Amino acid sequence: MRVVILGINYLPEPIGIGPYTAGMASSLVDAGHQVHVICAKPYYPRWEISPEYFGFRMAKSVEAGVNVLRLPLYVPRRPTGKLRMLHHLSFAMIALPAMLAVAIRRQPHVIMAIAPSLLSAVVAQIVARIVGARFWLHIQDFEVDAAVATGLLRKRGLLFRIARRIEVIALRGDRLSAISPQMCSRLTERGVQASQIVELRNWAAFDDEPRGECQSDAATYRQAWQLQDAHVALYSGNIANKQGLEIIVAAARELRHRRDLIFVICGEGPHRDQLIASASDLPNIQFRPLQPSQRLGELMALASVHLLPQIAEAADLLLPSKLTNMLASSRPVIATAKSGTGLALEIEGCGVVVPPGDHVAFASAIGTLLDDPVLRKLFGDRAGKRARDHWNSKAILSRFERQLRDLAA
Repeated sequence: MRVVILGINYLPEPIGIGPYTAGMASSLVDAGHQVHVICAKPYYPRWEISPEYFGFRMAKSVEAGVNVLRLPLYVPRRPTGKLRMLHHLSFAMIALPAMLAVAIRRQPHVIMAIAPSLLSAVVAQIVARIVGARFWLHIQDFEVDAAVATGLLRKRGLLFRIARRIEVIALRGDRLSAISPQMCSRLTERGVQASQIVELRNWAAFDDEPRGECQSDAATYRQAWQLQDAHVALYSGNIANKQGLEIIVAAARELRHRRDLIFVICGEGPHRDQLIASASDLPNIQFRPLQPSQRLGELMALASVHLLPQIAEAADLLLPSKLTNMLASSRPVIATAKSGTGLALEIEGCGVVVPPGDHVAFASAIGTLLDDPVLRKLFGDRAGKRARDHWNSKAILSRFERQLRDLAA
């Protein structure tokens, strides 16, 4: 089977959507299929093109058996709503002729688009219709609603109406998938037939509890970051407005009297400097850059508890990909989410969920788990089991490959 995937993000971007698109592509190659990926030059989460990819030339490579074509695009340093639209438009404009050339030459059975970006998904859909391929749209988040929720788009404004129209067109796929049951339900609310929708979850980067070497290797971080024997409340991932990371700073301020606790935020993103400035007077919080993916297990093992804040407006518009690795680390998760949302249901029994924006409840939950090792271990053990049962990469990717073959047939 010949497959072409169009997605703006791809490896070597360390977090976010890129690693999952790369995982899908390489798993198809392992199953014996021919795969071409058209993506942007890596820029996320720093929102700047990686130095080794500077320039306006396309970059071709073969990675894990996948033919990868990376395209130049406009990347705003501070991604406002309007600038994000230009960002996605620049990629879509360059992707159209590149995609068409690859599709005419390779005659794929299936063309798959990853959203974000919906604008480039329309490009993939057009090309699929031209060459007679089946079209699969995979939604990692509902970017229009998320942009409204985070203030990047004004509802009922001109840009919003344009973005919504693009979304309506993009949803006309032969197969559509999303990463949670709640997001799949949102697709049916948009008029997509249930028979066209499948759930395609993200997965944990490691499929078991941290082994002994991860536990001991975490000591390397403790020594390098001067953590000694303190509990670590850890957040690792993108630092942007939809995360609502201000609540971590507020909780650190609330718990600054505890000498046995240090907050660690590992990440990059457009709001990093602003967040660091807001915590400049706090001795119990550290900011660290993103760590290498090959050290993910030992970083996750560093945590006594994982922190997963999210603004209320983003509920069920996405499911944070970082949750998978938090659960797989067999550590409890403390999240902010409304009761009954997808995030709250995923964490139920594996940690504590408090109302979004309630920093007092957030801090209290951290203190409660740190002071109760029995409960902390119970939640952690359940988290590891849930990751193995529901977020296993082999099971997820094997099911995806079967569904893709069914669509091509």
